[in-house]
Amino acid sequence: MHCREIPLTVWVLMFISTSEETCTSRLHITAVEGEPFYLKYCSSSPEHGKKTTTIKWYKNESHGPVDLSLRSSPRILLRDYVLEFWPVELSDSGSYSFQMGNDTHDWKLNVIPRSPHSCFTEKLVMSKAVEVKKSLQIPCEHNYYQQLANRTVLYKNCEKMENNQNPFLKNAEFKDQGYYTCVFFLHHNGKLFNVTKTFNITIVGDHSNIIPALLGPKIEEVKVELGKDIQLNCSALLNEKDIIYWNTWRKNGKDPNVHEGEVTRIRTSEGKWLASTILRIENVNTRNLNFSYNCTAVNEGGIDTKSFLLLLKEDMVDIPGHVFTRGMIVAVVISVVVVCLVTMGVIYRVDLVLFYRHFMGRDETLTAVVDEIHSLIEKSRRLIIVLSKSYMSSEVRYELESGLHEALVERKIKIILIEFTPVGDFRFLPQSLKLLKSHRVLKWKADKSLSYNSRFWKNLLYLMPAKAVKPCRDESEVLPVLLKS
Repeated sequence: MHCREIPLTVWVLMFISTSEETCTSRLHITAVEGEPFYLKYCSSSPEHGKKTTTIKWYKNESHGPVDLSLRSSPRILLRDYVLEFWPVELSDSGSYSFQMGNDTHDWKLNVIPRSPHSCFTEKLVMSKAVEVKKSLQIPCEHNYYQQLANRTVLYKNCEKMENNQNPFLKNAEFKDQGYYTCVFFLHHNGKLFNVTKTFNITIVGDHSNIIPALLGPKIEEVKVELGKDIQLNCSALLNEKDIIYWNTWRKNGKDPNVHEGEVTRIRTSEGKWLASTILRIENVNTRNLNFSYNCTAVNEGGIDTKSFLLLLKEDMVDIPGHVFTRGMIVAVVISVVVVCLVTMGVIYRVDLVLFYRHFMGRDETLTAVVDEIHSLIEKSRRLIIVLSKSYMSSEVRYELESGLHEALVERKIKIILIEFTPVGDFRFLPQSLKLLKSHRVLKWKADKSLSYNSRFWKNLLYLMPAKAVKPCRDESEVLPVLLKS
């Protein structure tokens, strides 16, 4: 054989191998309604491949075989050795025969309905077991329709996977277990069809055994209180058939208040088992103290033991009763005093402010350098208005209105209104006085206001600017003699 003939021979062998893979050799075949389907015959007969040989396809009905070539259906096509269905339907179930000269072959086709609640049919699922941490590969390949498919999508448990690489390849984990469905999308005569291929992937643990290992320190001290319940939790990493148990026996028998719980097992991502068991001790007593409760895990390869030692918890130091009582009394007294002080401060606010001014020597009448061109009103800090008809003459009206302008518009001075005698008609007063705040209106009450310590003079001093009291001055000099007369 020449070297140039080798590639041709290899290509022919590959073609024959590929063609044989698409042959329908099984006698009993199951198909799903609504999907494209085919029957293909392959034979080693010398007549196979001769164009002069007549090929016939039949469907065996109750009244005899029916030549499919005589049926004109856009859904069923005859392509020499292949019978195609676009798509196959439930009515297509039955017996089919292929005839080419003396060469014949029969099939039994069973078309089953598509599941309305799933993207695959259980009867056509191919099962595959993969060992954890080994290669998991999902090949979305179809020997017959692969060349016709313009798109292939992979689903897991009927949900589209983000990683749609073909083939899907990774190291197996237990979370990878499930149903993987390859959907091939085909176009035929202007219509879109799909063919499905589903794998049931089961992840199994590896076959290597480990020596059981209990979690945590080998000796664990547990603080307990007498009369209380306690639970001891023992966990271990095991193989599937390894054993874990408690050893609580004494020489004189088992404690009646000690109860061993059932063992729970959880499979880890490595294929091993995390086992846990709880020992419950009810109403702890002195018999349970300083005794080792042992938890043991064992298999053919080894053994591991962990001990729990119960120790009495130190009592908390209680506060003596008399100390607690005194503390509560002090807290209540302080609270009452604070409330009283706040209440007194609100009631005697004016007296407290005046006392503060006198004690601290505060003087609000002192200013920065005053420009000499300012008028007398502009230099003033307070405007005192005494309400009486005799005072409201035309000569002082301009001064009053100027002062009100400074107080209410320019806000440079503040107004103090004194009602010296009851006034029935206020029409002679400027309308702007109605904007004055009520707490700046003082009433002269005859004999009650004569004393310097009366409420009237205290309120007046409260509204006046703070001024330091000179010790050399006589107290009578600061008395408002004018209003006494």
